[in-house]
Amino acid sequence: MSQIRRQSIISSLVVYLGFAIGFLNTYLFTREGSGFTKAEYGLVSIFIAIAILMYSFANLGMSAYIYKFYHYYHDHLPRKKNDLLTWALLFSLLGFILVTLSGLFFKDLVIRKYGENSPDLVKYYFWIFPFGLGLTLFSVFEAYGWQEKRSVFTNFLREVQFRLFTTLLIVLTMMGVITRFDLFIKIYSFTYLAIAIILLIYLLINLKISFTFSVSKVTRRFFNKIVTLVAFVYGGNLVYAISAVFDSILIAAVLPNGLALAGVYTLAQNLASLIQAPQRGIISSSLSSLSKAWKDKDMKKIDRIYHSSSINQLIFSIGMFSLIWLNFTDAVFTFHLQSGYLDAKWIFFFIGLMRIVDMGTGVNTQIIGTSTLWRFDFITGIILLALTLPMNYILTKYYFGVVGPAISNLISFSIYNAIRYWFLISKFKLQPFTIKTALTIMLGIVCFFACYFLFQEFHGFAGLFIKSIAFIILYGAGTIMLKLSPDTLPVLNSLLMRLGIKKGNP
Repeated sequence: MSQIRRQSIISSLVVYLGFAIGFLNTYLFTREGSGFTKAEYGLVSIFIAIAILMYSFANLGMSAYIYKFYHYYHDHLPRKKNDLLTWALLFSLLGFILVTLSGLFFKDLVIRKYGENSPDLVKYYFWIFPFGLGLTLFSVFEAYGWQEKRSVFTNFLREVQFRLFTTLLIVLTMMGVITRFDLFIKIYSFTYLAIAIILLIYLLINLKISFTFSVSKVTRRFFNKIVTLVAFVYGGNLVYAISAVFDSILIAAVLPNGLALAGVYTLAQNLASLIQAPQRGIISSSLSSLSKAWKDKDMKKIDRIYHSSSINQLIFSIGMFSLIWLNFTDAVFTFHLQSGYLDAKWIFFFIGLMRIVDMGTGVNTQIIGTSTLWRFDFITGIILLALTLPMNYILTKYYFGVVGPAISNLISFSIYNAIRYWFLISKFKLQPFTIKTALTIMLGIVCFFACYFLFQEFHGFAGLFIKSIAFIILYGAGTIMLKLSPDTLPVLNSLLMRLGIKKGNP
């Protein structure tokens, strides 16, 4: 577990650095006088949502293929005869060709659905395709890098380098070097391709990967299982992705001034993503260990990872949600964001609760996906899609407007995770919750209301600072005193040793 802990911590720090840069980008996009309208910020967010959808259609389950079968290829083949990455890359490219052809075929439908409420999406429609291609390629290389235990670098590229490219484009626009948003969005469309190329070069140099079109003995032996796996997991991942990005795409399509409202919704999403920051680090560092544990039938190890991922993510998510909710309104005024972004407050509230539910249930997706019963991924994905699409549409168009998707997603993802919780406990006797789960929730509630009522008269930078520091001290002290996580004290001791405050070997 020490290796997973170390990789998780480093990856989480990288992810948090990336989110800090992303937060800076969000501020530069949304502040008064930024030069970017809410509609332009919304268009950037729609690029990301549609690219995720493109990748989900194009990848044909290749990431799951890498996660599940990497160790079989690695243990039984020399690197030069290892054809795993070759087939994953080839089929992902073929999938993207199909996506491109479909995009051409459905262009008229896109014009009809978005032409009135989001005309700029129609204008820059074809520039989304290089963005989607870059994400598709990067995700294949990333999956392979994770299995090679290079999660820190892959996370750096996705979370930090991609955002740094965006920061550079924003700064160049503010300086007048990029004089029109038209040029900004066209350059932006190639940023994922840039980090995909960087990762490919890194893998070629450091891992000395090679590509071969000779069908290996492992591919021949597991061919039927591979086809079955990718078919089911592909379907499950696809419906999950549609459920995850449908909200932004729906807002742009059905609400008047759709791209501007998508920009408001994106601000709430980006703030909520701070809650989720440790998740990628934990997932990336756990996947290889989970895959090997299933191969070795090591249920105790899987159980330890499940419990640890649940409580660690719950502590992070509740703490971060409380900090943001305490300071939301003051932050909008203090940092001089455009006033329309105040509407993101209640959107964030419901998305934030959804993130807490999702993270608090641990790495259930990865445990199921690497197990022998990975077909259940597809079943739960269908259930999630069946809940999300109609509920999103009804609550957005007829009841709550831009807040509708956030409410819908909280309900549907809670049901989705409850089903997966039931599945793991009934099939494998695995469940992540203990009394410390309840203590963490109660601690978060008590600390939040204590800081809210004690410091509600403080505003501006002083108010933000006082409320935040007070909450961090109370919540952090409570976490340590109650010993909520088995990783808290080892990490704290290691940090104190590195700082020279405590003697010993870090």
